[in-house]
Amino acid sequence: MEIMLIAAVLLAVAAYLFVMQYNLHMFQLNGYKNGEHMHWLQKNISKQGILILVIAVGILTTFIDAIFLNGIFCLALLLTIWYYRYLKQQKNKKKMVYTNRVKRMVITNSIISMLCMVIAFVLGGGKALWMVMGILLAAQPFMMLLVNTINKPVENGINQHYVNDAKKKLAEVPGLQIIGVTGSYGKTSVKYYLHTLLQSKYNVLITPESYNTPMGVVRTIREQLKSTHEIFICEMGARHVGDIKEICDIVHPKHGMITSIGPQHLETFFNMENIQNTKFELADALPADGMLFLNGDNTYIQEKSVSYQNKIFYHTTVSDGNGYYAENVKVSQLGTEFDVVTPDGETEHFQMRLIGGHNVINVVGAIAVAHKLGISLKELRVPVRMIQPVAHRLQMLEKGFVTIIDDAYNSNPIGSKAAVETLAMFEGVRILVTPGMVELGKEEEKYNYEFGTYAAKCCDYVALVGKKHTEPIAKGLRDSGFAEDRLQTFEKLEEALSYAYSIKENGHKYILLENDLPDNY
Repeated sequence: MEIMLIAAVLLAVAAYLFVMQYNLHMFQLNGYKNGEHMHWLQKNISKQGILILVIAVGILTTFIDAIFLNGIFCLALLLTIWYYRYLKQQKNKKKMVYTNRVKRMVITNSIISMLCMVIAFVLGGGKALWMVMGILLAAQPFMMLLVNTINKPVENGINQHYVNDAKKKLAEVPGLQIIGVTGSYGKTSVKYYLHTLLQSKYNVLITPESYNTPMGVVRTIREQLKSTHEIFICEMGARHVGDIKEICDIVHPKHGMITSIGPQHLETFFNMENIQNTKFELADALPADGMLFLNGDNTYIQEKSVSYQNKIFYHTTVSDGNGYYAENVKVSQLGTEFDVVTPDGETEHFQMRLIGGHNVINVVGAIAVAHKLGISLKELRVPVRMIQPVAHRLQMLEKGFVTIIDDAYNSNPIGSKAAVETLAMFEGVRILVTPGMVELGKEEEKYNYEFGTYAAKCCDYVALVGKKHTEPIAKGLRDSGFAEDRLQTFEKLEEALSYAYSIKENGHKYILLENDLPDNY
């Protein structure tokens, strides 16, 4: 019996580590926010159903003295280890990052678990351990919430120290011009485009990759800001009302740019009004002499911007004189060319390697900012030609007789429509591979259905990933007359890609990868 108990304890410790690691990873992906993690648990708790077996057998083993139950408990622990090890080995877009915060959560979690086991052993002996081990394992998905609450005062104090240090570093570069860039979509691409243009004249720092949270911005400042930097382009992301204001209170931007407003993260914003108000928190933070650059093609931005001063619009249609606009746009498989007209009537012709007409608005916005900061249109012609596609945002990858159009980063209703319309430009076999869109709240089914109707007009074949989630897309395709034999559904991306590669039809293949669901889906 004692040998069996020792074996169970060792297996429980191993299972505990695997279960804790998986749930910590999910908690990290949910932004260390209890509310978002609880919402995720409600939707995904079935994925961890094996823990019900562990707690059930653990309780039975406590009250029924039977060796075979002890063996079943150990077997349940072995199955748990195997299952969570399998989850750990899955290919993830964002790997678990063992930050100091994660390490502190592991320590707190371990202390709580050890205390529970010691108390159980003291009060109930070895038999009580069976039940407590089962409970502790089954509680791990929810333990993150408790641990985060316990650690919150410490985390707040540490974060505030880092914020104060970042503010101090900013104050040591008094001539630094800070440009805030936000939007429901397009902000990361615009950040890189703007960097390419501005670095032709200035020493520019940008927030790397998708570092667009308060602590991501703080980390960029603390680790990368130098006294020689002249401009800091700060990407600002948001999932809740007040998120942009929190970043602005740290960096105090001089100028701001809102690339778009649309139905993104509706699960946490709940409605479009909250999204509008949050994006314009950047506009509210600008000083009186700051410039506010706005996407004039976006209806939500136009509606919200009426009362704001010092605004400069950029459009892909003729402006009313208060903005920059593009005309004579020509899009091909090789890239895009267009003319830009300034508010003063100055005109210059530009060429770039980016594909897709929707990229024009983003580049025109970047040109507008660079021009207002003292770089002539003529000087911008070469930097515009140097603009590179941002990874996973309509990035073209040549694979022999197949061209992959990688648009796998965080799709949205506007971007997905633009992506399939871009696919339609190519002459050859046009194949869409997609799991659909997420984080759209109650509107998710509607937007995925509409995506299907757009795709029906632009694609020759469609491979959907995940039958249940993509049902609205399939319905939109069928309702639009898309051929049933050219529509397939698979459970894994690898299977969908294999199908796309196996299609035998004359002509060069173009495979559009539209969206890649976050790892916590």
